[in-house]
Amino acid sequence: MTFQLATTDRRLWALAWPLMLTNLTVPLLGLVDTAVLGHLESPEYLGAVAVGANLFSILYWTFGFMRMGTTGLAAQAWGKRDSFGQVALLLRSVLLAVGIGLLLILFHQPLIRIGLALMNPSPDVTGLAAEYAAIRIWSAPAVLCQYTLVGWLIGMQFPRGPMIMLIVANGLNIVLDVLFVTGLGWNSRGVAIATVIAEYGAAMIGFAIVLTRLPEGQRLTRELFGQMSDYLKILRVNRYIMVRTIALLLVLAFFTAQGARQGDTILAANAVLITFLLVISNALDGFANAAEALIGEAIGKDSRRRFRVVFRSALRWSLWGALLLTIIFVFGGQHLIALLTGIESVRVTAWEYLPWLWLLPFASVWGFLLDGVFIGATRTRDMQNTMLFSALGVFLPVWWLTTGWGNHGLWFSLICLMLARAVTMGWLCWSHTRAGRWFEPS
Repeated sequence: MTFQLATTDRRLWALAWPLMLTNLTVPLLGLVDTAVLGHLESPEYLGAVAVGANLFSILYWTFGFMRMGTTGLAAQAWGKRDSFGQVALLLRSVLLAVGIGLLLILFHQPLIRIGLALMNPSPDVTGLAAEYAAIRIWSAPAVLCQYTLVGWLIGMQFPRGPMIMLIVANGLNIVLDVLFVTGLGWNSRGVAIATVIAEYGAAMIGFAIVLTRLPEGQRLTRELFGQMSDYLKILRVNRYIMVRTIALLLVLAFFTAQGARQGDTILAANAVLITFLLVISNALDGFANAAEALIGEAIGKDSRRRFRVVFRSALRWSLWGALLLTIIFVFGGQHLIALLTGIESVRVTAWEYLPWLWLLPFASVWGFLLDGVFIGATRTRDMQNTMLFSALGVFLPVWWLTTGWGNHGLWFSLICLMLARAVTMGWLCWSHTRAGRWFEPS
């Protein structure tokens, strides 16, 4: 048993560390854009890219189900050693990604108008942001294809593939940013063009990597394209993740809006602290992503023992990660805040609410880990329902009852959301395990 646990730990870490590195370097593209534009003569270019990039983060994150849903299905096909299923899922998911990407391009004008109206930037920034968005939307098929390729590669237990794709995207984006903005003077338009080219470059590298990971002997046949019911199955798994993701996005948008109502200083301080929440999420998601692949493999092999061993290993390392992050924020939180902002009023305000950040790693780690378990088992409807309950039945009522607490009430509501997800998903996990439902058709 000891050897088996050690083996599982090694497999978990072999999957987790490239995914952690990939997740933690995701913000690098935005940092490069900011650094290049931050040295131009007008701050409007930087504002336009900030608004436009935020708009596309929301838009593309809404379709993040293309990654998560593909991982669970691919991992189960891997566990069954189903070569046909692996290739068929890849082909069908890519076709769906291209189709959705083309639809986004087709309807981009009303989407951009609505998004900019909701963000309500200044007139000068709005014009530049609209130009940026009109260029950036052309990357939609490439971005969604990347989601499916990354999901498939994780399910196939090759996490170095996504890491290589990200390195290519970041490296190409840095070179093109400098060339287009500093060299050719294309300002925010150049940043958009550089990002589009980088996204397609990463997608092409992704396809090249996938071709090397295809199972031998599986030829391209008409059956791989499948019937409409096969595509509906993929969408059925993914639609629940989409609803869950939209609910989470609305909670974060509501959190930001309520902070803004309390003044610019509170808004800025919350933005600094939320940045650390993204760090927590991206770091701990490495273990959750690894759990997706190994849990899916266990279910594909119909191995209850393997399921239990993987779950315990992922839980153990996730808790160690949460403890490490808590120690960092407790003893280094003030210094980290000082690195992110030089405005004294924002620093002091962020320090006031820093104790809430100390609670976040252990409040959120359970939900992150269980997301990985439920994705690997393709129990995505449970993810949707627990998120809706946590947002509508816990977050909003707690926020309403604690409005007199000001920003402290807002942070308390966010902590309660995380704990509600932990309790509801934990109860379902225990219930499915006790009844053996993980290995029944979801």
